Amino acid sequence: MSHDAEPAAQVEDANFDRPSIARMYDYHLGGSANFAVDRAAAEQALRIAPTERDYCWVNRSFLGRAVRTLVTEHGIDQFLDLGSGVPTVGNVHEIAHQHDPSARVAYVDWDTIACHHARHLLGSSEHRVTVTEADVGDPATVLGAPGVAGLLDFTRPIAVLAFGILDILPTTDGAGLVAHYRDACVPGSALAVSNNAQLSRTDQEVAGLRSLLADTATPNLHMRTSEEVAALLPGYTLLEPGVVPAALWRPDQTVTEQQARRGNVHGAVGILP
Repeated sequence: MSHDAEPAAQVEDANFDRPSIARMYDYHLGGSANFAVDRAAAEQALRIAPTERDYCWVNRSFLGRAVRTLVTEHGIDQFLDLGSGVPTVGNVHEIAHQHDPSARVAYVDWDTIACHHARHLLGSSEHRVTVTEADVGDPATVLGAPGVAGLLDFTRPIAVLAFGILDILPTTDGAGLVAHYRDACVPGSALAVSNNAQLSRTDQEVAGLRSLLADTATPNLHMRTSEEVAALLPGYTLLEPGVVPAALWRPDQTVTEQQARRGNVHGAVGILP
């Protein structure tokens, strides 16, 4: 099912003419909240780098394991999901509520379509989850938004989730941005990060992906090494196994090094002492 026929008037300020990385991601995961322009760009990405769908699934799977770990092993019941994207398989609130029905989740994204579909999915029955349309690169606005400040209790531990977002923001100072969110949190809080990496991609593939993204609303692609991802988490104590290819972060099944490298994404989770 596609949404090409959905009247643009129902979603104010939406851009239906340019591909969105959030909707391309949704397409790769088998979602329906995407348009012809997104599907064309996503298929082009696969022609450029055949492992792009692997990246999406590995990243999404890591998100689920990280949320589950933070709820079940660290008792965290509040989540701030930065750059949450289009609701699709394995949403944060669904995973968290499997283990703690009282968990609260504040989704934040700048993509109008992503926020529209998130609100449509949640309806009016889910009072423990909010959706805020805001630029995650503006922490003051995000942290002061009613959907965040009105839902999350910052006197208690909060897990900040930054999956596939720090690598597409205009700023290369990911650590500086993360610090603003970290400083708003109390000890016992967490940060979970994933970031694009060049593990099996060739230089030509990376150049092609950057060229493709130049035509989207998020024209940046900051690849980071494991050391550079570790530098995004100053002040946090990394959970084992540290910064690794995301498929190798506490996998539910055996994963080979080759399979992990096809994901082309590093992952890490840290706890604030």
